[in-house]
Amino acid sequence: MAPDEFDLNAPLGAGGANMRGSEAIARILKEEGVGFLGIIPMNTLEEAAAIAGIRPIVFRQERVGVNAADGFTRVMNGKSIGVFSMQAGPGAENAFAGAAQAFADSVPILLLPAAARLDRVGVHPTFSPSRAYDEVTKWSQQINLTERIPEIMRRAFSRLRQGRPGPVLLEMPGDVLRGDFPDEALTYGPVTPRRSAGDPRDIEQAVKMLLAAKRPIIQAGQGVLYAEAWDELRELAELTQTPVMTTMAGKSVFPENHSLALGTRSGTTTGHVAHFLERADVILGIGTSFTRNHYGANLMDNMVLIQCTNDVEDLGKDYDVDHAVIGDAKLVLEQLIEQTKDSLGAGQSVDGSETQAEIATAKAAWLDDWMPKLTSDEIPINPYRVVWDLMHTVDQENTIMTHDAGSPRDQIIPFYEALTPRGFLGWGKSTQLGHSLGLAMGAKLAAPDKTVAHLIGDYALGMVGMDIETAVRENIPILTVVLNNSSMAIYSHRSFPVATELFGAKSTGGDYASVGKALGAYAERVEKPQDVVPALQRGIQANKDGQSAVIEVISSEEQTFSMRGAV
Repeated sequence: MAPDEFDLNAPLGAGGANMRGSEAIARILKEEGVGFLGIIPMNTLEEAAAIAGIRPIVFRQERVGVNAADGFTRVMNGKSIGVFSMQAGPGAENAFAGAAQAFADSVPILLLPAAARLDRVGVHPTFSPSRAYDEVTKWSQQINLTERIPEIMRRAFSRLRQGRPGPVLLEMPGDVLRGDFPDEALTYGPVTPRRSAGDPRDIEQAVKMLLAAKRPIIQAGQGVLYAEAWDELRELAELTQTPVMTTMAGKSVFPENHSLALGTRSGTTTGHVAHFLERADVILGIGTSFTRNHYGANLMDNMVLIQCTNDVEDLGKDYDVDHAVIGDAKLVLEQLIEQTKDSLGAGQSVDGSETQAEIATAKAAWLDDWMPKLTSDEIPINPYRVVWDLMHTVDQENTIMTHDAGSPRDQIIPFYEALTPRGFLGWGKSTQLGHSLGLAMGAKLAAPDKTVAHLIGDYALGMVGMDIETAVRENIPILTVVLNNSSMAIYSHRSFPVATELFGAKSTGGDYASVGKALGAYAERVEKPQDVVPALQRGIQANKDGQSAVIEVISSEEQTFSMRGAV
């Protein structure tokens, strides 16, 4: 246990007319609408939060708890913030990976690590979270005085709710948590987010460029999700008859069964994304950073780029954009729609019949090529068969699906059709194995009435799987679908041939159904393709009955990926 506070067992509220610093923080969290606090003890904020009516959820591993805060915030579109707190020293040290993932994917979560007393700051080996996390947070600050708690908490929530999203960390020294705070001094109101529209001149030019394009594409990012502007996105696409592709993080903002949908643009993608990108002349990016990334498509250097973002730092970051609009995605889309109507004239419309037919033809040809794998009867089971069966077994309108890093991501992203906003959680600007377990748990906390499932590999589950017990204990029923090929299959045998041949460096092992069962989940192992759907149905029913489920599928080392490197 870390020596982060004066007396870890001292009761709260012992200050007469005063409250403790931890109680002030808890009350502010309650004012900001925080409903649960992910935590690994010991940290006096846990007890203070419980007294304030905030549910503490104890995880088995810090980064899984941070991942759960991440998943919760995503599904809530940042309207309610996921929070994770940890003990000083080892707890704060062990949560770093979760913060790094949230930072890479621009997810607003609040991290509240306890810390050593102020008189130990800078003394070896004291760990300072606010300094150590500076590179993986939007803002990282120490609360250095108990009386400054409201001021610093207000700044934190202002940063969480304004501009580009990202994690915020507040370091809580032990003497600050235990310090007295006068009851009457706590006057705090929730931070109200502020939005701004685009410059009308920029809007006019953007529409002019879009309507003049011969083969335009709209690229929608997660900024459209956070702005909850999916209706406006659809209206603009239909008004201009422009095909829409999404980023990985933006997947689900546009229904992928729509006649103008191209699917998700990523390291692996759909045939119709590749087809249209090869021929595009203008890309209108909305709520997207246009980031060059190994897990995103990067073929845009010779296209005219129009970028609509709420962060000026996105401009010129990776591409020399031809035109830009700075503003909130929803407000900007509303402006683009009105300007387009004015530019087209009353009663005028764009004929998109040829575009829609071209999309349908490209999609059909691509799916036809992949159908042998998607419906394969081979043993071990082809992972594409699992993806296909999973998509056709769940109720897509009432399911939130996500994926893990590596092969599961590359296999599910092109083929799983997201139909509703946040019906799929795509991620991957950092690619930490195991992220999907906590992500799914957080999503379930945000949307308890939905089925929440994640596709994960055996190696990834080996890193985080003990938190299945957390899902069971805390009544967070999720569906874990494990692709077990007893190998790090995303790496070919050419990646490290000598290490593989002489020392089996690619091989892993484990009976994950038995592990899941031992941890209290419903679990079964599937070895035949015809048994996949019935097993998934039983797992989904277990979820409906309030029990987490682990469906382990013995799968092949499939190393063929859709359109990898094509765009």
